[in-house]
Amino acid sequence: MRSTRSTIFITVVALVAIGIVMIYSASAIYADSVMKDSLYYIKRHLLYIGVGLLMMVLAMSVDLGKIRSMAKPLMLVSVLLLLMVLIPHIGSQTAGARRWFKFGPLSFQPSEFAKIAIIIYMADFIARKEKIMKSFLYGYLPAIIILGGTVGLVLVEPDLGTAITISMITVIMLFAGGVRSFYIVASFLASIPVLYALLFRVPYRRKRMMTFLNPWADKRGAGFQIIQSFVALGSGGLLGVGLGQSRQKLFYLPASHTDFIFSIIGEELGFIGAASVVILFGIFVWQGMKIVFKAAGTFERLTSLGIVSLIGFEAIINIGVTAGALPTKGLPLPFISYGGSGLIFHLMAIGVLLNIAKTCESCE
Repeated sequence: MRSTRSTIFITVVALVAIGIVMIYSASAIYADSVMKDSLYYIKRHLLYIGVGLLMMVLAMSVDLGKIRSMAKPLMLVSVLLLLMVLIPHIGSQTAGARRWFKFGPLSFQPSEFAKIAIIIYMADFIARKEKIMKSFLYGYLPAIIILGGTVGLVLVEPDLGTAITISMITVIMLFAGGVRSFYIVASFLASIPVLYALLFRVPYRRKRMMTFLNPWADKRGAGFQIIQSFVALGSGGLLGVGLGQSRQKLFYLPASHTDFIFSIIGEELGFIGAASVVILFGIFVWQGMKIVFKAAGTFERLTSLGIVSLIGFEAIINIGVTAGALPTKGLPLPFISYGGSGLIFHLMAIGVLLNIAKTCESCE
């Protein structure tokens, strides 16, 4: 598994390096105009990378048994943080959403921590109850109650994109852990009315859905961002307009250094650059699944499956949104988009994945 570990590490480093270059390219002019410092975002991003790499090294070094023993405490801390962020004057509210703790110029998003916490918790839960996971009452129901409580707190923030991500990853883990397909399908069918209400009964989400179906109906309003993303991707051609030469980042494309950074990659580096990013994520998932299939035990197998699914799912959603194939969800591109909490916990998750791969070596 040494080659697999090396490939994953090199792939992640390559994605992080691309992120550093593209965040500076996408944010420098905006930061200079608004923050009076062209390095404002890149300096903070480098700080987050430093913290994330430290967390990754720690996660690689800690015995997996200790990580597993922390499953319940991590889940408890996650729930407490999700509750605390909803309290006025503790959680910070921005654009109607209360998702962050603010510490001066830095911020922390507890829902990003919740993604990792629930992966470790569910892997431990399923491993402990492996023989009874086919039981609805003793296997599936307790897991769904934990999932429902976590997702409910995330929805109150509100953050539908993260709630869907947590739900999808947990369902994948439960299915791989032996839960009957009937329970999962029945739960999905039962959740359709709730999902419909969340998407179409909430005015701003309904507007997003309508914009997704026809962005040109309101091209100067709700459809402006995705249309500018199309322009960016279409302008790049095969080889791009050149690094640093994007026009869409000049106050045309909102969130060009965060959720829509893939559009700037497509514009400046062209189809070749955008395809290279997609290939790197494909390599990561491919190599990650090798670890899943060779993992020593159920906990290791499901934890690695959860981590690989998380990174792959978020990459698909982000790229799909920028290409107009999916409605806007507000999920960053892993390792590349600007953003502190997501980057830190993604790198920590990679440390856990590499730790699991290290244990596979001793099993061969």
